[in-house]
Amino acid sequence: MAKQHLSYIDTALLRLEDPSNPMMITGTMVFKDPVDHERLKATVACRMLGIKRFQQKVAWPRSIVGNPYWVDDTTFNIDYHVQRAILPPPGDQAVLQDVVSLLASTPLDLDKPPWQFYLVEEYGEGSALIGRIHHSIGDGMALVHVMLSLTDSDPDAPLSDGEPEIQASHSQEPLDAFFQPAIKSYNSTRRKVNTRLGKVFGLLNDPARRRELRRNGRAAAIELSKIILDGPDPNTAFTGKLGTHKRGAWSGPVSLDDVKLIRRRLGGTVNDVLLTAMAGGLRRYLDERGEDVDDLSIRAAVPVNLRPAGKEYKLGNRMGAVFLSLPISIEDPVERLHQLETRMKGHKRSMMAPMMFAVLNGLGAAPEGFANNVINSFGNRASLVMTNVKGPQQRLYMASSPLEAMMFWVPSTGPLGVGVSILSYVGEVRLGVITDVNLVPDPAAIINDFHDEFQSLLAAAQDVEEKVSFKDLSDQVDDALQKLDEVLEDDSAEQGNTTEE
Repeated sequence: MAKQHLSYIDTALLRLEDPSNPMMITGTMVFKDPVDHERLKATVACRMLGIKRFQQKVAWPRSIVGNPYWVDDTTFNIDYHVQRAILPPPGDQAVLQDVVSLLASTPLDLDKPPWQFYLVEEYGEGSALIGRIHHSIGDGMALVHVMLSLTDSDPDAPLSDGEPEIQASHSQEPLDAFFQPAIKSYNSTRRKVNTRLGKVFGLLNDPARRRELRRNGRAAAIELSKIILDGPDPNTAFTGKLGTHKRGAWSGPVSLDDVKLIRRRLGGTVNDVLLTAMAGGLRRYLDERGEDVDDLSIRAAVPVNLRPAGKEYKLGNRMGAVFLSLPISIEDPVERLHQLETRMKGHKRSMMAPMMFAVLNGLGAAPEGFANNVINSFGNRASLVMTNVKGPQQRLYMASSPLEAMMFWVPSTGPLGVGVSILSYVGEVRLGVITDVNLVPDPAAIINDFHDEFQSLLAAAQDVEEKVSFKDLSDQVDDALQKLDEVLEDDSAEQGNTTEE
């Protein structure tokens, strides 16, 4: 059988592995009730191990030429990859954050398949599941789907749908059979995420499209050169030499209805509102530590999913990035929202994301030292990584236990020491912040500042008379379509059960 080589971009991300910045996505799921460890292992075996990637490790070619490739781990042991721990008293969020921080600071063993799950028991009255998956397996969008593949929309769902594992593992799209629970939960997201970028990649045979791509490519090259010529981000508490100790924290829930209220009354998108509150939180954090914020603007590297709609779950890395300038200098939250909305609109029209994808892809084929220097140079043009993922809006379960909340953190590529992740689930939004302790020892302070800024935005929105807009009607239509989908799925399931009986 031919070797399955890592793609160039997967190779580039693998080469970035460093003790000061382990290249893995870390995710945490919180469950209301205890989750049985043996049931969890059985779920992982059923849902994941039929996919060869999760029983493979990375091998490097003997020569200096060529990409690394995946090989079967002949000593694979599920007990190593699905471990069990008991949270010490008092078993609260602070203690769980300590465990998450320790695991986020500990690199994965690349002599084994680079992923692990930890079932943490005695977290309050329930459990927590912490997952660590190396970036070379997939990007944040894909690996959130991996975590969600372990859940079901029905508390009494069986482990599998009865399809033979060997048949699924050799199908052309092996993930389809295993990730159905997660895919169903993402129906509404898939309808909306048919981005312009996906269309461009799918229509390269169209001469008019090729001409448009060349024009956009020239524009993206100009944007890229501006970032390089602008030089590094200013020195703040968020920049500096990294250590090996990371600290993770997450917020309490923010109502998605409140976010939409702000959007309706003040403008922007849901994403603009959340980023505005986050930028305000960063401003507060720096100001409280005596830094001059009046003329300050810092950049966030924002990963962008480049997959066509419906393929977000595919393993591998298919992402670009844009460098978003955050208006830290603006104190008024409403003015900051309008400024950030304008900047985001500019990025949506640009081709920066596919240009950065091309850069990362090219670096995977370049000598390792050169590639890392280039990535570090780009990293110096930003102060943090910031990502936002829309999660499922229906309740999920694992082994009959309701999933109460979920958070995840992406690695801060290159020299970046602050990562901000926003994820929504069942009408609530949570903010996750991971920092290098050498730079920001107290990420919970940033989260508290985010909450304060969000409340300021909400108060401003509540003082504005509401007007019905096209966006409101669009949201209502989307909500109605999602509910219709769920009803049709339930009806189909009932009819299927009746036929089997």
